[in-house]
Amino acid sequence: MSKEIQLRIVTPERVVYDDSVRMVIAHGVEGELGILYEHTPLVTPLKVSVLRVRKGDIFYPIAVSGGGFAEIKPDQVTVLTDSAELPEEIDVERAYEAKKRAEDRLSRREEDPGIDVLRANSALLRALARIQAAEKWKS
Repeated sequence: MSKEIQLRIVTPERVVYDDSVRMVIAHGVEGELGILYEHTPLVTPLKVSVLRVRKGDIFYPIAVSGGGFAEIKPDQVTVLTDSAELPEEIDVERAYEAKKRAEDRLSRREEDPGIDVLRANSALLRALARIQAAEKWKS
């Protein structure tokens, strides 16, 4: 039997997840990380993405929409982020609406120089992470 690591995902508002898991797959700014028990200690910034958490034989997706950091120790992973959502908490319709709004803003950037492209891109990435987490959980 493989050993488990403690995963704790924390936002300014709450502890989103706190449980022992077999594996965590995270998207750091340098690339994808597969984290197992006895991983080398590391601190890395995270991209807006979907964390995949292996609990037993099931991969559980968690949307990390605020970027943040992961602190990895041999027996523990702590994710500090502005925003994270479990798939059952995600309002998929609202996420699709946010995606459409962001895409509309980005499509108008040539004709409207007042559009904040960085903000629109960030909104699009957050919406996509939320949609991806919710849809992975449904399937």
